[in-house]
Amino acid sequence: MHLNKATYGTLIPQCLALLEGEPSRVANLANLSAALKHACDWHWVGFYVVDFARNELVLGPFQGPVACTRLRKGKGVCAEAWETGLIQIVPNVHEHSGHIACSSATNSELVIPIQSEGRIVAVLDLDSVDFDAFSAADTDALKPLVQAIETSWNQWEV
Repeated sequence: MHLNKATYGTLIPQCLALLEGEPSRVANLANLSAALKHACDWHWVGFYVVDFARNELVLGPFQGPVACTRLRKGKGVCAEAWETGLIQIVPNVHEHSGHIACSSATNSELVIPIQSEGRIVAVLDLDSVDFDAFSAADTDALKPLVQAIETSWNQWEV
């Protein structure tokens, strides 16, 4: 299910308003996950945060079914976004080499890397039960939200 501009036009300002004045990174990522999941009805919405000490992604705030807790480099769509710094749009996860099936109901995925001070610090992971649910239009619409996260990342308390 592709979202239309009107949906994003309402959603993104609401998400940005959630961030105003809140210094907690966990609270902000949790509220963003909830807002995106509720408005878009995607199967899973959440964040994986880079654990620099262990050199892996660790599950952050999310909405949806139970998820994989830690993801290593070289494994999965989230790790690809982390390693390459590139947005990953996967129309059919079952045909994607190296996909990690945290939920068998997921059929397509969008992963957007989040940068701060020149390095990837997290990824926003969106999963859908629909095939081909995401496009470049989604990444463009989500860009202001991702930029707000990137700008605030180091100012937020952990």
